[in-house]
Amino acid sequence: MSEHNKFRPEFICEQTEPVSGVVQKPLTIFERLSNQGWLRKCILLIVLACIWQVYAVNLNNPLIFPTFTATMVSFVEAIVSGGLFGKAMHSIEILLIGYAIGLVCAAFLTVIAITTRVGSDLLETLTSMFNPLPAIALLPLALIWFGLGAGSIVFVLVHSVLWAVALNTHSGFMAVSPTLRMVGKNYGLNGFRYVYTILVPAAFPSILTGLKIGWAFAWRTLIAAELVFGVSSGSGGLGWLIYESKNMLDIPTVFAGLFTIIIIGLFVENVIFNNIEAMTVRKWGMQN
Repeated sequence: MSEHNKFRPEFICEQTEPVSGVVQKPLTIFERLSNQGWLRKCILLIVLACIWQVYAVNLNNPLIFPTFTATMVSFVEAIVSGGLFGKAMHSIEILLIGYAIGLVCAAFLTVIAITTRVGSDLLETLTSMFNPLPAIALLPLALIWFGLGAGSIVFVLVHSVLWAVALNTHSGFMAVSPTLRMVGKNYGLNGFRYVYTILVPAAFPSILTGLKIGWAFAWRTLIAAELVFGVSSGSGGLGWLIYESKNMLDIPTVFAGLFTIIIIGLFVENVIFNNIEAMTVRKWGMQN
């Protein structure tokens, strides 16, 4: 066969000139910056700080509402003196103890509830009884049982964490598809291995939501408990700092303590929990 007959004319395409022009429109600097979530949140915080400053200046009553600049001055002075840092670490230490004990108790109850009918009835009954009960309402009993100290605060923290985490975890477990459950049973998994291997990864978005809610409840309960007494052996946390500053009419320091509580909350939510989400549910394709 000749070289000319190797190619069929209907399958021979003439080479055309490349199309000139922009294939994809580049984003402007404003569009690129607006896609950064951290930048949008920072701008919102700056706007709120400006509103705070303008309102306080117009009110012109530092005993009721100090300016943002006066609060920042007290905040920096408290950090330099070491008092604010020490009280914040005291609060965080107690919080972590209560939070950890609450998570262990919630995990224990949830595993029993998902593996046995009696455990499921027990968890539903206890959750219905104690979840609506404010943790701070148990503080008088905690003072009688554990005395004036960290033990009482840890007790109310465990109560605030336990039911929120257990309820969300159990709901997530119950929402796992029957197909995944059958896969675990077919592999002979049961008890803790079944929960850890099958249910926990599938229900992790609900578990993470419970962890967030439990953290928020624990943080609020801690500050409220410290505002009531919060001092043991001459030391206390952020709630006690706010209470003492209020008694001395040092209102900028009161706002500095509140500002510290907000900063810690923002850090935990936007750094710790966001990184956990990025490494788990977003990486697994379970959340956009």
